[in-house]
Amino acid sequence: MSRSSDGADGQQTVDGEDGPAPTAFAEEVSDEAILLVGHGSRREKSNEQVRELAAALEQRLGLPVDAGFLELAEPAIPDAIAGLAGSVSEITVVHLSLFAASHVKNDVPLAIKQARADHPEVTINNGAHLGVHPAIVDLLDDRARAVESDLGVDRESDEVAVVLCARGSSDPDANADVHKLARLLYEGRAFDTVTASFIGVTEPLLEETLHTVAKQRPDGVVVLPYMLGDGVLTGRIRDGTSEFDAEYPYVDAAAGDPLGTDTRLLDVLGDRWQAARTGSVEMSCDTCKYKVELDGYEEDVGGARAMLRALTHQAEHRDREAVDDDPHVHDAPENHVAVCTNQTCAADGAPAVLERLRQAARDSEECDARITRSSCLGRCGEGPMVAVYPDGVWYGSVDEDDAEDIVSAHLDRGRIVSELVDQTL
Repeated sequence: MSRSSDGADGQQTVDGEDGPAPTAFAEEVSDEAILLVGHGSRREKSNEQVRELAAALEQRLGLPVDAGFLELAEPAIPDAIAGLAGSVSEITVVHLSLFAASHVKNDVPLAIKQARADHPEVTINNGAHLGVHPAIVDLLDDRARAVESDLGVDRESDEVAVVLCARGSSDPDANADVHKLARLLYEGRAFDTVTASFIGVTEPLLEETLHTVAKQRPDGVVVLPYMLGDGVLTGRIRDGTSEFDAEYPYVDAAAGDPLGTDTRLLDVLGDRWQAARTGSVEMSCDTCKYKVELDGYEEDVGGARAMLRALTHQAEHRDREAVDDDPHVHDAPENHVAVCTNQTCAADGAPAVLERLRQAARDSEECDARITRSSCLGRCGEGPMVAVYPDGVWYGSVDEDDAEDIVSAHLDRGRIVSELVDQTL
């Protein structure tokens, strides 16, 4: 496993034959292994990215590195730790998470605490998330330069506005890090502005940010998806940027690539490994909603309450796995979608619509819905019919392409696809 030379966009990937020279992180360390923990995805491509980075980190540090996942992929964290525990006496968990929200602060620590009880003979260190790091700022700078080249603008001579777009979180500390990264990207560079934005959960949303930026009439707008993989959310950022570019002919805009498997991520992971194994992990408690009372987050204060939520989340997965061998579907999804597959709707393509809805829901990182077949909904000749509850919205004459719109707009963002509405209850 090795790195190729830099591409035109500054991206360094793991795809060559000759390995890189060891960095300062490489040293003789015996009887130690690393577990690189990713969230896990229904998209196997995203899971492979975690495994690819784990293999590259192993080569970089000269230590065994395995990949583990919080959910949606195998091996789960307990299984990954158990697999390493038989051959080493020390395991360091390194997080492949951009920010510290509930998974980093609650779910992974809980899994580690349980693993320590299961393997008392093994020392298990818990590291920090990727967070704010000079290597990531440098990587984002290269991503911006690639987009500038595509747009034919130059920050040194043109007015270039940058929008750094992240997923968005219910954790204010995580959202604040996006703003900090945006400011660090602005410092010392000739950008006109660098603005933090989000694709969901919190504000300002990308669409709103782009409209605000357009008022400045810059020569170019560079949108940087702050994502690890090229998944659903990255695609949504690209689509939103393209729509903005078409709507504002006097402003040229384009979106860049996500972080991917750029080798600079290995620099960050190496730092996080060193901090964890030497007991010098630094995470902010002053702005953590689980530690201090922040306006609007009063109900989240308290380690016991946070731990209870993590335990409940974990129990829901175990209960579901025991019932139907699917540990990743909760008992109370946000939406229930019923697709009529009775005779008339079936003849009009309802089975294909059902499958496309399920596939789009699996691909989405936002969708929380159970999608099932339904018998006749009493709208024969108007189908295929798709009913979304608890909103009570019925869509008619739905085809396969419409199914993706229903997921991306209604199920992901709560926006009714008005042109498809047959009736509302």
